[in-house]
Amino acid sequence: MHRAVITGGTAGIGAEFARQLAGRGVDLVLVARDGRRLEGFASELREGFGVEVEELAADLADRRQAQRVADRLGSETSPVSILVNNAGFSVGTPLTRPDMAVHDRAAEVMLRSVVLLSGAAAQAMMPRRQGWIINVSSIAGLLTQSPYSAFKAWMITHTESLATQLHGTGVVATAVCPGWVRTEFHQRAGISGSSIPGWLWLDVATVVREGLDAAARGRIVSVPSSRFAAIYLVLRHAPRTVVRWLSRTLSTRRAEET
Repeated sequence: MHRAVITGGTAGIGAEFARQLAGRGVDLVLVARDGRRLEGFASELREGFGVEVEELAADLADRRQAQRVADRLGSETSPVSILVNNAGFSVGTPLTRPDMAVHDRAAEVMLRSVVLLSGAAAQAMMPRRQGWIINVSSIAGLLTQSPYSAFKAWMITHTESLATQLHGTGVVATAVCPGWVRTEFHQRAGISGSSIPGWLWLDVATVVREGLDAAARGRIVSVPSSRFAAIYLVLRHAPRTVVRWLSRTLSTRRAEET
């Protein structure tokens, strides 16, 4: 029986990964900060899919708690074959402000914990010569719009670097790079999304299904939907001056929304 660890596993894309993996008969280890919400969602999955669901309450911004998750990934008695690094949040605080608290927390959750957990998972999976490490990035990682863009750009490069190191081991590293997805993410960030055309919004089920299919095929980067795959190619190859202009335009619209 396969088992998956999912960080940020009770909301948005993480919750959908949990549902789809449970639907495939995969047992789960859900990682989230909110213990009450974690307990309720775990119970829902057990009843709905008949899989085992472990609850691991942890704040990945706390290094001791993050280490507990890494230790769980390294368990030999209850091995994990899939890791989904999904935990994250919007970083709307400009770098020009003196308060570093938000940036420090973001770096712990979206940089350090990803390195820690990816490494722990890879070390455990390599001797078994199988496993998936799925890192949820974003099309925003190709822009220069905000600190969040920088974090997500790093995640794409991290995944590509990890895939290089894992080549030939049987362990797959995949970065999932969706565009705008209809989840509670934007509500939590205080972004209405009113300026985003309806055709650009993605259904979360599609994003996760395509991400899982990409990992199954051994793809290193997954960009769900043909329209965002086209946008990804344009941003990859466009002159950086054009990308920076587009980023400034989007940032202005976002400021108007908030």
